Amino acid sequence: MEFSDAVRRRKMVRNFEQRPVPQAVLHRLLDTARRAPSAGFSQGFDFLVLAGPEQTGRYWDITLPEPRRASFGLPGLLHAPVLVLPLTDKQAYLDRYSEPDKAAAGLQREEAWPVRYWDVDTAFATMLLLLAAVDEDLGALFFGIFSEEERLLAEFGVPAAHHPIGTVAIGYAAPDQPPSSATRRPRRPLSEMVHFGQW
Repeated sequence: MEFSDAVRRRKMVRNFEQRPVPQAVLHRLLDTARRAPSAGFSQGFDFLVLAGPEQTGRYWDITLPEPRRASFGLPGLLHAPVLVLPLTDKQAYLDRYSEPDKAAAGLQREEAWPVRYWDVDTAFATMLLLLAAVDEDLGALFFGIFSEEERLLAEFGVPAAHHPIGTVAIGYAAPDQPPSSATRRPRRPLSEMVHFGQW
């Protein structure tokens, strides 16, 4: 698949078949995502991969307990066979910018960073994961973790220094996708978004 086709075909999938994703395919997705750029080549992002009903079930039991599922508007999301938590590692950046070749930048302390590149770079890796899923004819959805984050991370042994930016559900898209209100919004034209030379 051409890159431009993957970009155009990418959409957030909210309904999945329960069919598992082959291990080799999952490995290719993650290998692609790890190639994201990072400041100083700090590579301060990790992925917690939950595959199969036992692991994904533990995720949902914590973040969306059974009593709340009856009113959950996207039941097909619970069928996703893979959930990936992209995690930031701020300390990797602070350590990297303490090394001799980067120390002159003065970025050894969190408050010195005008933009938190550990978040930016983890988002880059997440976007690559979403595009890689399209390239493998899979569907994916990025969504936030809105409750019980601390408990969730403890359940899966995530070190305290790592912070998730959300979750990516990955699997085979079910044919009956629920309509999203966002699809009724037109994409802003290039002429409104791009400012050549001056705003």
